[in-house]
Amino acid sequence: MRPDTSPAERSGLEIEAHGFEVIHSSGDGLGPVDLRVEPGEHVLVIGPSGSGKSTLLQALSGVIPHAVPAQVSGTMRVCGMDTQEHDVPTISRNLSVVAQNPASSVCLPDVADEVAFPLENHAWPAPSIGPAVAGALDTVGASTLIDRRSATLSGGETQRVALAAAIVTQPRVLVLDEPTSMLDPEGIASVRRAIDAATARASTVVLVEHRLDEYAGARGIAGLPGRTIVVGRGGIIAHDGSTGQVLLDNAVELQAAGCWLPLEAELAATTGLSGGLANRAVAGAVATLGEGAAPRTAAPRSSGTARGPSLRVESLDVVAGGAPRRKRSAAAAATGPGAVLRGVSFELRPGEVVALLGRNGCGKSSLLRTMAGLARPGGGTIHGPRPGLIFQNPEHQFAQSTLRREMEHGLGPGDAERVAKLVERFDLASSLDHNPFRLSGGQQRRLSIAAMLAHDRPFLLADEPGYGLDRRASITAMRELERTAASGCGVLFSSHELRAVCAHAHRVLVLGDGELLADTTPFELLRDPELLEAAGLERTPLLAWLLDEGFSDDRSRGILRELDDAGLRVAA
Repeated sequence: MRPDTSPAERSGLEIEAHGFEVIHSSGDGLGPVDLRVEPGEHVLVIGPSGSGKSTLLQALSGVIPHAVPAQVSGTMRVCGMDTQEHDVPTISRNLSVVAQNPASSVCLPDVADEVAFPLENHAWPAPSIGPAVAGALDTVGASTLIDRRSATLSGGETQRVALAAAIVTQPRVLVLDEPTSMLDPEGIASVRRAIDAATARASTVVLVEHRLDEYAGARGIAGLPGRTIVVGRGGIIAHDGSTGQVLLDNAVELQAAGCWLPLEAELAATTGLSGGLANRAVAGAVATLGEGAAPRTAAPRSSGTARGPSLRVESLDVVAGGAPRRKRSAAAAATGPGAVLRGVSFELRPGEVVALLGRNGCGKSSLLRTMAGLARPGGGTIHGPRPGLIFQNPEHQFAQSTLRREMEHGLGPGDAERVAKLVERFDLASSLDHNPFRLSGGQQRRLSIAAMLAHDRPFLLADEPGYGLDRRASITAMRELERTAASGCGVLFSSHELRAVCAHAHRVLVLGDGELLADTTPFELLRDPELLEAAGLERTPLLAWLLDEGFSDDRSRGILRELDDAGLRVAA
């Protein structure tokens, strides 16, 4: 039982805002907003990147204005407390947050201490802390991480630990900023279980989420929180109501704004028909989308072509955090406690797009960092030009004080046209003079991709390039990676987004059990249930339907791409 240490004045509402407005120094912000959330209510918040969703969540926790300076007016009350009058530690007695970048909230070296930290801050009795920590980690499917060092966690594992630390105090209000962004299907299911557990304790949940289909599961729209708030561009609340009504009645508008939509709403926006794929008219309209699909151009298959040499990985042993600098045998490094992958061999050829897949913690990020020369291998070799790397955490990539300087860093006057085109394609023109560290998560991700694409690299590695992006930006990012490959660059990207992989990748590399399990094509992966399970992936309803209909790979890919095209056309 959570100790009743709340200083909050009990009122009939958990969240109440009147004329609440936030204006950042950049001129961006939120509001004015009027908002009422009842105890136990679950609210989904959606909107395009940079619209103010994260600003709203920071205001709920008191981070704005107490930690992030901004001009604030109006009132925001959480659990009876005025967020301008009560500081973050006081508000945290009743409200817990999982930040958009979970690594930013993990501050202690050991996982067990990290999850125990909020309990210690709230003066829980010492005998109750250990069981509470174990229970929270078990709820999010992270029991095996309890003895791990925080620095050795993958992005997805860090996300689970941050979630465990948020629910361990049994808060009245749980605020989640894209909690599934880096998780495999098992991790997403863990998030749902954690939220369901919070519901059993009558917690109020405010959820910002992009991966609505994966979060909702087989129930579709019915599996989402019952209420949806849409934050439009300019920081205003554009819609607020029951989730089904908001998403279906405004599907065309929301798709045009760049919002991710569950499949039924996406198809309603594209075909003008309701009912999803269960409606034969909708299914027939979707099937016609791929009729004119051109056969996919095969990826280059030989090394040393006119386009340039391949990037070859041979018998590579990958060590979490990199192998020690002191001399030790390759065998000792590969079998030590930090070894995550052993004996990995594959070839990345110029002009192809390859997806790197596997469960959270299987070594995807470690492999990419090792290939980029940022971590020492435990053994094996890498042959070919040194590739560029788009980091999983955009902030780790930034080196300049403005977006403009970040885009131009390391380039010459002759690159100005390329930079200008990328700024336009990634919708960054209005933020050129902003500090990269003050951008929204989605804006930071767009900048990290655009800044790396501005450099002419023979090979490009991208760690979760779709992380934190709205639908329009995600499609744009994948199309830009394809454009880069078409110019002769080899592209390798990690992802849990199976739909994007099937639409864009020539090949997939599947990691699992400490090794490379398969080097195959996206649709061959879809047809192999055992390999999907090993990769920690699940077919979405749309991908399952494509297989059930027996479409060719090219036809299926054409349908996926035309659905993406439909969203871009509406947004144009």
